Amino acid sequence: MTLVIAAFVLWAGLWYLNVQLANGRGGDTRAVGLAVPVIFGLTLVGMWELIVRGLELPMVILPAPSMIAARFASSIPTLWTDFVQTFVKGALSGFAIGSLAAFLVAILVDRSDFLRRGILPVGSFVAALPIVGTAPILVMWYGFDWQSKAAVVTIMVFFPMLVNITAGLQETTQMQRDQIKTWAASYWQGFWKLRLPAAMPFIFNGLKISSTLALIGAIVAEFFGSPIAGMGFRISTSVGQLALDMVWAEIVVAALAGSLFYGAIALVERWVTFWHPSQR
Repeated sequence: MTLVIAAFVLWAGLWYLNVQLANGRGGDTRAVGLAVPVIFGLTLVGMWELIVRGLELPMVILPAPSMIAARFASSIPTLWTDFVQTFVKGALSGFAIGSLAAFLVAILVDRSDFLRRGILPVGSFVAALPIVGTAPILVMWYGFDWQSKAAVVTIMVFFPMLVNITAGLQETTQMQRDQIKTWAASYWQGFWKLRLPAAMPFIFNGLKISSTLALIGAIVAEFFGSPIAGMGFRISTSVGQLALDMVWAEIVVAALAGSLFYGAIALVERWVTFWHPSQR
């Protein structure tokens, strides 16, 4: 129980520190903005370690962070192989294919009222289909390697991107579109110089949503068939072996990969849409 009490003392002390930093004179500085979430994260990890050790919880219930870190350090080659199989081959390839396909279809939808009325309702229907239902079918169609995972990710990414890009292309006002026509601009000139820049906040919103869906889709798809590599495969087999430290190590890899991917898209968004009010 002593460690459990120490955990709550740690929480109280670091919570007080965070409040002082956030509400202090430099609360709006970049350094404090980075320090506050880091301290909060360290607080949770520290409490997790102390509570697990204090209550002597078995690993099959909840491993301590130190055990997860030790397994992570000793399994880097395996974790790297799983990362490449799931994220690089499955998630990234499906993300790229789905986003590009959605962009091309959105242009067709933008130019055709018939397609707008026909495809978008179908897209909403398909997007509502559960991944646990579609993933096994696609695995049977495309095999057990990364291609089937990329197909699952493509479907998951396609419709959120299509909806966001289509909405973004309608963001300009009729007055703006009429103005550019008075300058004798063609459809494509108006598209590249007016409508696409205006749609960029919507496009990046779709990309950020899809970045999380892509990794989730690739991992879940691996539960229904995979070669002897991949995050989903490793999590599934490790749970069967009661190796919960390996499961959590894979979760850490997935969380880091997803966060960095999302952050990279957010950085590109800030550079591309610097003019938008959301970036000021």
